[in-house]
Formats: sequence, structure tokens, C-alpha cells
Amino acid sequence: MKRVQKVLATEAALQLIERLKQKHGPLMFHQSGGCCDGSSPMCYPLGEFHVGDSDVLLGEIGECPFYMSRAQYEYWKHTQLVIDVVKGRGGMFSLEGPEGVRFLTRSRVFDPEEYRLLQEEWQQQSHPGSSET
Repeated sequence: MKRVQKVLATEAALQLIERLKQKHGPLMFHQSGGCCDGSSPMCYPLGEFHVGDSDVLLGEIGECPFYMSRAQYEYWKHTQLVIDVVKGRGGMFSLEGPEGVRFLTRSRVFDPEEYRLLQEEWQQQSHPGSSET
């Protein structure tokens, strides 16, 4: 089955991710849901942010896992996240802060075909033993 990518990164974001990996080693992302750092993608050394049952792995950008809280995902599941980079200070806990840029989440609503494929995926996840023949 064709998979719909739930998260993508722009070329600028991928270049920044590579620079950060050179400095910090393997990385991970978690889409912040607010509080101290607003609602921005947060970049951490891999394993520094502890994910749990309340987090969803959306995919990878720049070979780095990208997570979001399950509750927040319920609101965003109809959109594809596109991670970009803009000038300015970002989240105080995110690794790109000293670079003078910040990661930014843009989004677009999935088209009808993508949404249909996602619904099939959700159906399979909620009924793991079933398969179509």
C-alpha cells in the first residue's frame, strides 16, 4: 500500500538538520504543543526528549524521527506538516537556537486521495489482524 508522508522538510530545513547533526550527533524532533516555546518543532539530541505512549511517530525528516503528542495529532491528522526554517530566535530548548534561525511548521490539508489512504492506514492500525484480499 502507498504510504502518505505525514511530515516533510524543505531543503533549507534539511540543510540545517545536517549542520546540527555534525555538531550534536543523531537528532530527533517533537512538535511542541504550546507552553514555553509556543507551537514549534523542537529539535533535540536523539533520546534527550522522552517519548511515550502519548506520542505518535509521524515519520522522519533528514533521517531523524519526528513525534507529536497523540492529543495534538487528533487535531492535525488531516494535514501534512512541512518543516521549514526562518530567521529569528526559536524555542529556547531547541538545538537550532544559537544558529539565528528557527524551525517552523507549515501545513497543508491532505487531498482526498491522500486522506482516503490515511483512513485505510488508521483502519488497519485499529484492527491489526485484518487484511484485504
